[in-house]
Order: sequence, then C-alpha cells, then structure tokens
Amino acid sequence: MPLKILIIGAGVAGPALAFLLQRADPLHHITVIERAPALRATGLQLDFKAQGTPIVRKMGLLEAMRAHRVDETGAEVIGAKGESLARFGIRGDSGTEGLQSGGFTNDLEIMRGDMVKVIVDASVADRKKLEESGVRGGGLRYVFGMNVKGFVQREAEGVDVTFQDGREENFDLVVGADGQNSRTRKMAFGDEISREAFKELGSQVAYFTVPRTESDSTLARIFFAARSRAILLRNGGRPQTQVYLFSQANMEKTKASYGKSVAEQKAVWKETFTGAGWQTERFLEGMQTADDFYAHQLAQVKLPALYKGRIVLVGDAGYCPSVMTGKGTTSAFIGAYVLAGELARQKSNLDAALKSYNEIMKEPVDRAQVISGNVSLPSSSLAVWFIRNGLWAASSLRIDKLLMRLMPQQTDEKELRAWPLPEYPELNLAE
Repeated sequence: MPLKILIIGAGVAGPALAFLLQRADPLHHITVIERAPALRATGLQLDFKAQGTPIVRKMGLLEAMRAHRVDETGAEVIGAKGESLARFGIRGDSGTEGLQSGGFTNDLEIMRGDMVKVIVDASVADRKKLEESGVRGGGLRYVFGMNVKGFVQREAEGVDVTFQDGREENFDLVVGADGQNSRTRKMAFGDEISREAFKELGSQVAYFTVPRTESDSTLARIFFAARSRAILLRNGGRPQTQVYLFSQANMEKTKASYGKSVAEQKAVWKETFTGAGWQTERFLEGMQTADDFYAHQLAQVKLPALYKGRIVLVGDAGYCPSVMTGKGTTSAFIGAYVLAGELARQKSNLDAALKSYNEIMKEPVDRAQVISGNVSLPSSSLAVWFIRNGLWAASSLRIDKLLMRLMPQQTDEKELRAWPLPEYPELNLAE
C-alpha cells in the first residue's frame, strides 16, 4: 500500500531512503525537507565500509560515486617542521575497489556534497522516468529552507505535522534523518530520553576548508600538538584543503559556544589552537573567512528504540557511531536500506515494518559503534615527543607493517561475513 512519508534532513540518510522507497513503490508520496536554503554542497570527506559498498552497488550508483572519487593515496604523521615521521598507505586487496582492509584511506573516498548530489539527482531522474513512462500517482519532492515546528501523533491516522511556516499536513510516517543533534529525536522522544541517548566521547572537532598550497599533497597529514590537540589535513588533489581540528582542551568553553554565532565559535577555536605549531596560523587565518565552518562534540547516539509511534530515526539521528569509527556513512546507508526493505516486505504494514527495522538494526549498530584503541590526545609536550618518535621508529624499522601481518584485522570482507546484508528483492534494485 502506498504511503505518504515525510523525511526530515537531506544529508546522506534522507535522500538514500527516498531513493530506495521510490524504487520499491513509485506510488509512495515522499517529501524530503531540509532546513538549509539549498542542497548543501559543502562537507568533508566520506567513504564506504563493509556493507556500504554493496548497498550503493545495488542502488546502481557506484560508478557515479567513483566519478567523484578523491585522489587520496594514504596518510602520514608529521612533525613540528612538517617532516614526515610515518606513512600509511591504502591496504585494500587488489580488485576490491570500495573494500579496504583497515587502512586510514579507503579505496573509494568522496566529498559529502558530491555524494549527496549523486543520490538526489538519481532519485529525481528516477521520478522523471516514471512520469515519462506513464506512472500516475505518487511523487517525490525536495523542499529546502523548511523545518518542522511540531508533531501530533494520531495512531492509525498517522502524524499531523506543523511546519515552521504554520502549514499543517498529515503523514503516514515521519522519518528523522537530521543528524546527531536531531530535533526530530527530541520532539518525538522528549528532551530527557534524547539527552540520555547522546553519549559524549570527550572530544570536540571543527571542520572547514582553506585554499590549497604547494605543500598540500594527496597524502592525508596528521599532526599532534601538546595540550590534547591534533590536526588532520586532507586534500586529495582538490583546490580546497580540508582541515579537521580535534581538541580535548578548553572543553567547557567550546561546548558553550555551540549555542552561539559561528563567529563566536571560531573565536573559541582560535583561542584553543593558537601556538599549536606547524601551519596552525595558516589554518586559523583561513578559518576566519571559511564559509563551510562546522564544529560539534564527538558523540554516539544510543537509543533503546529507533521509533515511537509513526516517527522513526535513520542514520546519525538514531545511532550516530561518531567519526572515530569511520562508519557513519555506512550506518546511514544500512539504515535506509533496511527501513525501505522492511516497509516493502511488510507491504507497508507500519507496525510490523518498524518493529523489524528496530530489531534488525541492533547488531549493525552495535558493531559500528565499537571504538578501537585509545581516543585520548597527548596532553604534554613529552607525550607528543614519545608519539612522534615512536611512530617514526615503527615506520623506519617497518615494525608497523610487521604488526599488521601478525595481528588479525577486521577487514570489510570479514565484517560482511560477520553481519551479512539482508536481501530485499522487494526493493527492485539493480542486483
């Protein structure tokens, strides 16, 4: 039975779900709203891990994603003068593009804006083909500069939604795909449950881009500084270089800044990183004029259930694993795939579909939220010295490569075997 569905958020999870729902049933009425005034073409580097690649392949979008691939050849840890201390290359197996074996850089890296545009354009093209083939009924639309003011759940009658412009509309299903700080989660589950679900990891991160210089290469560059700070630089052959500032310093002031203006947030990050060394002054100067600056707490979202009534969460809104795991994009695709698959399999029986989605997602969410290793940044100059020299020694003596051979690795192939992707022929996908 066709459904009238509202998806809140046009990041990765929302458009992916819209694409899959439309493929499963062209008669669904799907509305995707985004609070930004247009599709956000900005954002930093993303990749697919384990189940993410076969899902994108099933959607028929893998080649389109590859066309936007970032040319990142690996990573290196650098010292205070920019000298290379240790290098780590792509550890993918030959012939398994998009599947990698635990290296920093995936075989298929893509900018967030490019990824979202590929999915949105494909879903719009699908809609056009359906209409040209004579399909009547159903629809897919993207509405920008729009947000939700409130919900009223009416059980079998669905959800009455009040939009920020005062307009009201009823939907069979509302999907929150609006990120780790989801307003949908807060409105549907309440402030207390939403707050308890938000598990801080003790770190803050800021993202922005600066103009590329000759020193920026296709290697990602990692720099550790005293006072629990680190910088990650990624360029991949692009005109703009991505800057990631990680901090476990000045925590209370940084957290308090999130409710303030972007200019005030930048001022706090400048205060925190001034004097950190290497090219920090270049990055802080570029940050002042960057129009894509974004900062937030590193956190995970852990809810006892992913839905309440006829409101369900997908992606970071329901189970953010954090950038520390590198599995946020893959988790978003898994969630969209499973939710669309269960709605199709259960013939749009919402009670059965949402219950199955909630149960099936428990294992992949638990697996994605495992954080390996110590997430603490070095607090003293001595600790930084030990890290830099330890990595230099390991790389020079090839100890790191020896350990990689001796230690069992959680490759994407192993992860796929550990949690096989469910098959949903009801989704009418390419494979």
